[in-house]
This record gives sequence, C-alpha cells and structure tokens, in this order.
Amino acid sequence: MQHQQTIGHPTSFSGVGLHSGNRVNMTFLPAPANSGIRFRRIDLADKPEIEARVENVAENNRSTTVAKGNVKVQTIEHVMAAFAGYAVDNAIVELDSNEPPIADGSSREFCRMIQEAGIVPQSERRESYKPITPVELLMGETEMALFPDEGFKITCTSSDKHGRFTQFFSIEITPKTWEKELSGARTFCFFEEIEYLIKNGLIRGGSLENAVVIRDDAVLTTEPLRYAEEFVRHKILDIIGDLALLGRPLQGHLIAVKPSHAANCEMARLIGAQMQKPIRAAQTFGPPPPPAPKPAATPKVEPEAQSALMQAINGSGALDAMQVMQILPHRFPFLMVDRVTKIEGNRIFAVKGVTINEPYFQGHFPGHPIMPGVLQLEAIAQVAGILMMKQAENAGQIAYFMSAEDVKWRKPVVPGDTLVIEVELTKSRGKIGKAKGVCKVRDEVVSEAEVTFMLRAAD
Repeated sequence: MQHQQTIGHPTSFSGVGLHSGNRVNMTFLPAPANSGIRFRRIDLADKPEIEARVENVAENNRSTTVAKGNVKVQTIEHVMAAFAGYAVDNAIVELDSNEPPIADGSSREFCRMIQEAGIVPQSERRESYKPITPVELLMGETEMALFPDEGFKITCTSSDKHGRFTQFFSIEITPKTWEKELSGARTFCFFEEIEYLIKNGLIRGGSLENAVVIRDDAVLTTEPLRYAEEFVRHKILDIIGDLALLGRPLQGHLIAVKPSHAANCEMARLIGAQMQKPIRAAQTFGPPPPPAPKPAATPKVEPEAQSALMQAINGSGALDAMQVMQILPHRFPFLMVDRVTKIEGNRIFAVKGVTINEPYFQGHFPGHPIMPGVLQLEAIAQVAGILMMKQAENAGQIAYFMSAEDVKWRKPVVPGDTLVIEVELTKSRGKIGKAKGVCKVRDEVVSEAEVTFMLRAAD
C-alpha cells in the first residue's frame, strides 16, 4: 500500500517571473494529508490560497493559470511537475507575486528544493486512479488517449505546425526517471513567436537563460541541449504538471501527439469526469426524499386521453413527444426521450436527438462537447419507466431511480448523434422494477447499465 507524502521542512528560492519580469520569492511548506498542492499569495491581504485543481484552471494558452475569484497564479506547470514527479501529494507553495520564478525554464531548481527539504511519508493512503475505459481527446492538431496500465507511462510526439523539429519519446514515470530523464528539459519557443510574446507581455522575464529559442534550423541557447530530445521531453514535463491538477496519481499509458497546455487541461477534465462517475451515479441514483408540494404539478391526464395513451402503448407502441410527456413528469432540460418507436413485450425502443443546443454542452466541455454519461443512464431509466406504465395500474405514477449496476461508458456521444435507447424489463415485482438498457449511436453501443427503480404516486 502506498502512502501520501509531503516535504520535511520549508525550503525557499528566489528568481524572476517569466511574465512580469519581477523578482519572486517562493517557499515550499509541508501540508497535512489530503490537502493537495495549494498556492498561497502572501503579497495579498488575508493570504488567499488556490487549490491546484483542474476545476480552478482559468487560462491555459501558453502556460497554466489557476484562479479563485480575482486571485490567480500563472505558470504553475513546472512546479506541479516537480511535486508529481517525486510523488509529493501535499504541499503549500507561498509566493509574493502572481507566478513562481521561471528559474532555468525547467523543473530542475524545484527538484533541488524538494530534495533539500526531504520527502516525508504520511499515514493516509495514496489513492491512484486507473481509467475504467480509454479516455480519448481530439482537439485541433492534438490527439491524446489514456489507456489503463499498472504504472504511469507517457509516449509523446511533438512538432510545430510546420512539422519542424519533430521528436518522439516514451518513458515510464518514476521518481528516478523523472529526475534523470525529464526534470531538466527546458521550455522552448520558435523565433517567429517572440514578437507576439513580447507584445502581449508574456515573456518580460524571458531570456536565453531560461528558454531555448529555435530559429530556422539553428538552436539558440546558452548551453548545449541537455537531451537529444529536449523539446519533446519538456512537452512530457508539461503533461505531468498539468495532469497533476487531477489531485491523484494515474495508472495509465498516455499517448500524445502535439500536446499543448489547453489540450492537457482538457484531458485532465475528461479523466476527472470519468473519476467522478461512480460518485455522481451514487448521488443521482439514491432513493429520493418524499416529494415536496410543487406549485406546478404534473398535468393530469383525462380518462379519455389516458385510455388512448394506453391503447398506443399496448398497440403499435409508438409514442410521439407529447404522448411521452403525458407519461413522464420530466420536462426541459431533463427530458431525455424524444419519442418511443416500438414496444414489444418487455422490450422498448426509443430515441433522443442530441443537438448542440443541449444546455449541458456549455460546460461539458467548452470546445469539446460530450453528452454526460449520467444523462445516458437517465435516458435508460426514463425509457424503462415508460415500459412500466404499460400496466394500467401503474398509469400516472413516477419511476424513481434506486440503483445502477454494471455501468459501462464505451464511446463519447457528441452533438448531431441520435441516441437509440433499448431497454428490456428483466424483473417486475409490485412497485419495483429492474431493467437492462443500452444506448447506441449508429448501431454501436455507447453505454449500458442495469437499473433498478421504484414507482411512486405523482402527488
């Protein structure tokens, strides 16, 4: 069993900030278990802290910035990579400016600080995360995929948009390989980028002392390249730092082509979303409290309409959107069934058109919209509820989720897809039902689960 770790005692370093060009004083401090990595701005009133978590990422154009309200810390990736490389889980980073010192453009100085402070094990267990299924990202020119593995391995190919200085490197990440093979890789840029960076105030503290500049086929640096593949190794360093924003070590093999900070952080969000699925499922599928009175109750269905509805259910089985809403109490934005195409015995087939107008795409995820897996489960449960209404005595009731088992998300569902929901009722006893459902897109299974639900009166 692995234990969490922190550093043994405070350690400090002063240098120049890359963006501001100002002198920056930085101190690493020990932190209690389960507190993670936190950045503390001691130059501001009340010394506000920002957790180094992907949900706090505010900018990731050419570096990674975390923020909380109006307080931010820029260019944290090299510090985060040093902690992650040495498997340090908990620490406080005190700064008297809005960015750590850039040092020599690598993580080597931060590694020295950690070595000088010492690494101390803590009593709490270190929980790594192995992906349940592959996590894939296609973002512009960047392609990334994370596959389950026993350790943590990164395979990376880097080049600029013109294909210059294409490099490949693959490595198993351990404290030893991190220190020897990656920590000294320096940041770099192309000569033609410098004018833009200067005009936008991005490198006031930049120089050949803390970056490598590539001009045509020449490499401008104050010292020889530290590794033959220094550029791609620095890209791996950045990936380690950005993925450390998950707050947990990974057990997986990450394959990356042309990575960037924006793509790294988006990949961290996708992994984080998969990590949260069991928690969200438990929250979503728990038995609900007794429903409170609502001013806008589900519209009552007149006996004649109810009779016609039951005939439709027990006849062809096809239901349009209005008929679906006569059965289900759900409404926008939580109605996950557009129409029922067929009911055959204990089987039901329904569809949900996934459009770019779905409200959840605003945050899941900007620039890379994916339908949340929990909403696919909700669609299965809603369709199963319709099937339970086939029995006349259940008309007008509501199906509440109780549990979900054998849940699998296999492929992402994106705008423009038509989700086909197929559900088979496997058990029905009184007010309790159990069903097995799958969601398909173009005849390929994208998710599946066994769900248990309970019927309750609507009022």
